[in-house]
Amino acid sequence: MFRKMLMTAAGVAFLASGAAAGPAKADSVLRVGKAFAGVFDFTPVDVGVAQGFFKKRGLEIKEFNFAGSAKLQQALAADAIDIGLGSGVELAFVARGAPVKGVAAFMGPPTGLTLVVRNDPSLQSIKDLKGKKISVSTGTSLTQWLVRQLSRHEGWGPEGINVVFLGDIAGQIAALKTQQIDAMSSDVATAARLERIGHTVVNFGTIIPDFIVHIIYATKKVTEQRPEAVRGFLAGWFETIAWMKSHKDETIALVAPIMHQTPDIAAHAYDAVMPVFSDTGRFEPKPVAVLSRSFVQMNLLPTEPDMGKLYTEKFLPKAP
Repeated sequence: MFRKMLMTAAGVAFLASGAAAGPAKADSVLRVGKAFAGVFDFTPVDVGVAQGFFKKRGLEIKEFNFAGSAKLQQALAADAIDIGLGSGVELAFVARGAPVKGVAAFMGPPTGLTLVVRNDPSLQSIKDLKGKKISVSTGTSLTQWLVRQLSRHEGWGPEGINVVFLGDIAGQIAALKTQQIDAMSSDVATAARLERIGHTVVNFGTIIPDFIVHIIYATKKVTEQRPEAVRGFLAGWFETIAWMKSHKDETIALVAPIMHQTPDIAAHAYDAVMPVFSDTGRFEPKPVAVLSRSFVQMNLLPTEPDMGKLYTEKFLPKAP
């Protein structure tokens, strides 16, 4: 099933960007990939490196950025990276045979994702969106599922909103500007930049309070051959999260350049997203159940999988 992924392994290096150069001991290097560059949700890697939280555990982080979840999972399957920061819905790849496991549920509800409606007197609230055109990236994306859930939440059924698949964020913004669509799904940082043409009417975290929007993945190879490196990375990650939660100003100063955003936009993302970073990485039963159902609703899997086989908590730091 993953033959196509492995056939493209030679090209993974060209899909990734941002890898640091320089010699290091092989047993201290950990290759870490992000599904997307410039998103606040994945910046703890950069903050942890800057603050030395990984280094003090004997780890040198080689960072790679990818153009989406599929590319990230391709790199994991091809053994081009050891650790991947991706979405919760990528557990469906594991169910379909990827040599990977989830090792930490690092973010809960999707508070970093919003719905931006174009500025129009007839579009003032969620109630005005029935039957309207709302853009998402693709037909199997998390954003598509979120919009369908919004429709269900309002009592309109999954088809109560006209979902339009427009790919990347630039295309969706262009469509909103030209009134080809009525609203678009967006991360909070982008939404804050669209005030001239649109306004936020809902944060998806408010209607889907039980979810796992992001997971840390590790390859089977690294968990079997270098378990202490995986434990060290997770320990460094959660120390970083604790530091970020208690050092807002310093965090914003560090992440704004990484996000390619102004400090005020980075601060907006911090306020929306930081509270839902997990302090433990545990896979709680209720959010896991919602995630399992989403796989079928997104047509990623024909039936709900045995979720316990897709992740492990054995590498997480022990609770104090």
